[in-house]
Amino acid sequence: MSGSDRAASGLASLDEILGGGFVLGRLHLVEGRPGTGKTTLGMQFVLAGRDQNDKVLYVSMSETRDELHAVAAAHGWSLEGVEMCELVPPDGEDGGGSRQTMFRPSEVELGETIRLLCNEIERIDPARIVLDSLSEMRLLAQNPLRYRRQIFALKQFLARRQATVLALDDMTSSGHDLQLHSIVHGVVTL
Repeated sequence: MSGSDRAASGLASLDEILGGGFVLGRLHLVEGRPGTGKTTLGMQFVLAGRDQNDKVLYVSMSETRDELHAVAAAHGWSLEGVEMCELVPPDGEDGGGSRQTMFRPSEVELGETIRLLCNEIERIDPARIVLDSLSEMRLLAQNPLRYRRQIFALKQFLARRQATVLALDDMTSSGHDLQLHSIVHGVVTL
């Protein structure tokens, strides 16, 4: 594939290794232990897109908007022009906890979180997306089969949107699911 079939990562040396960047319209996994630079790479990816006038979306499930702005500021970057979405599971907004459901809370939370994510992606229609982080979805799923099914469904949804996606994973869960590697189009380990 030529460089025109690729989305620049924001790092010239990584783009060289990747043959010009991340394959357009595909889901890529960026994994590494905490502190290895996954969030920084994700930011560089969306900033490179923003600088090419792409619509970009940074979805955070583990850090607040203020924390992300602080990370960017530490590198001398501005997140202006980057759509930011703090995605946290619903916590029973009715306050009384009186909602009746046939589903276990983890199923409702995961389903609602995925629904909110898909709604934001449809609303913004970004060319580039960073999902930070898959470990939060894994926790909500509570079992590997439900997690794998949700990631596969998300991959299919994203493929229809033709967005280039970096999904970040901190690899901290017990029994790290290497089956995830078979779902994504590429894996970068930091």
